Amino acid sequence: MVEYVLGIDLGTSGARAGVYAPDGSVHGFGTASWQTSHPKPGWAEQDPDTWWACTVQAIRAAMRETHVNPSDIKALSMDTTSCTVVSLDANDRVLRPAIMWMDVRSVKQAERVTETSHEALKYCGHGPVSAEWGLPKVLWLKEEEPEVYAKTATLCDQTDWLVNRLSGRWTMSVSHASGKYLYDGDTGGWPVSLYSMLDADDILAKFPTDVLQVGDVVGPILPDIAAELGLSPETLVIEGGIDAYFGAVGLGAAEPGRIALITGSSHVITGQLAKPIYAQGLWGAYTDATVPGYYTIDGGQAATGSLIEWFKRNLAGYSVAKAGQTGQSVYEVLTEGARRVPIGCDGLIMLDHFQGNRAPYTDARSRGMFWGLTLHHTEAHMFRALLEGICYGTEAIFELMRDQGVPLDEVIVSGGATKNDLWLQMHADVSNVRLIIPNVTDGPALGSAMVASVGAGIHPDIPAASRAMTSVAYVVEPNPEAHEAYQFSYQAYKDSYFAMRDLNARISNANS
Repeated sequence: MVEYVLGIDLGTSGARAGVYAPDGSVHGFGTASWQTSHPKPGWAEQDPDTWWACTVQAIRAAMRETHVNPSDIKALSMDTTSCTVVSLDANDRVLRPAIMWMDVRSVKQAERVTETSHEALKYCGHGPVSAEWGLPKVLWLKEEEPEVYAKTATLCDQTDWLVNRLSGRWTMSVSHASGKYLYDGDTGGWPVSLYSMLDADDILAKFPTDVLQVGDVVGPILPDIAAELGLSPETLVIEGGIDAYFGAVGLGAAEPGRIALITGSSHVITGQLAKPIYAQGLWGAYTDATVPGYYTIDGGQAATGSLIEWFKRNLAGYSVAKAGQTGQSVYEVLTEGARRVPIGCDGLIMLDHFQGNRAPYTDARSRGMFWGLTLHHTEAHMFRALLEGICYGTEAIFELMRDQGVPLDEVIVSGGATKNDLWLQMHADVSNVRLIIPNVTDGPALGSAMVASVGAGIHPDIPAASRAMTSVAYVVEPNPEAHEAYQFSYQAYKDSYFAMRDLNARISNANS
């Protein structure tokens, strides 16, 4: 009898759930989407009640599509966004909208954490602490919303919230604890002295007490929740983790020597190391954050796919009108136009820091911009400049990783960028790397299924599950001539951050 697992992915824009066999084949898939609120510049919030409604919708859709009997689904696991702070009262009721990973309101708190120079800050190479991280956000909550904080019995991240909804048990995934709250199993766990320096010992008391490894069994699903989702009450809930990290597992990057590029609302570049490296501009290497016994390195861009959506919504009037006339999608029209624009966009550069910069500068005050505009430039130029700028931001992170000895001859890619051949080729050409495209490009949901399979005893460990459940669809080779042609604009992209850094900080401070 075949045993199946359920993988759940809660990303920035919605929920996805899939039923998978031990070979990685999908036997039912469901989705549901939600919106992010941006009440102030740099802020981003979502409603956890909406998360749950969409999670139910996605799982029930997957179960309707599958032929698999619920009793044959042995376990489920999940990945979610990270640095997404949820505050709950003593009755597990949500007290305020969740503060999302991309939210950078806690700049001042992040600077205070940086000023401690604590050894735990090796996770950011002893450089600036990002306002995206969980610790600055919970400090902001304590200092700026003291009434909410006083009512808060539990502070957790999104995975922990979902585990509790499914199992009734409060745990904290080491993926989040290590990756975004400075927990390190190699040095005893929580950096208590750092939290004390920040007058934040009480924050530690509000975190779930049980910190579990990725793949640990939490317990069976609650019977009433199983009925709501259309699952068996015998289904096991397996400890999950960060969406991008599980996305890497789902692509086949679960062991040292393989790097994954997960594209979506943001870009995340991540992989596993046998031994840690710590470098300013990179995040990690986080202990046990993805695969027990390995160290996760992480670099990423805060806004990528979300920039494309922003452009379509606000600046693509010509393409929207043409799509309505031709029956094409707006993205097809935009991409057609971008193909006709030469490399370098006739001198137009886009800086992709619309939500600040995560890596390699860790600068929440940086802002996005187009520069070099002339009356010659068109909507198509701007769209291509946007795609190029995102690729330049990725290459800036790759460049830093290469400097630290991380091998980058080939990169495994998943997510929205795999649906646009022009954008994929740009990434390959700008960075001069081979791109490996797997047969299943929805990496996070599959990665969660792999973790569930380990918890269910179907596969012995996460690397074995990753090898068994992935395969390659095709490869994108870089064009050396195009790579050379991109170098001038890439250098201009890098120079533009430093040229505008102080002015952007002034603008950000004046509008925060």
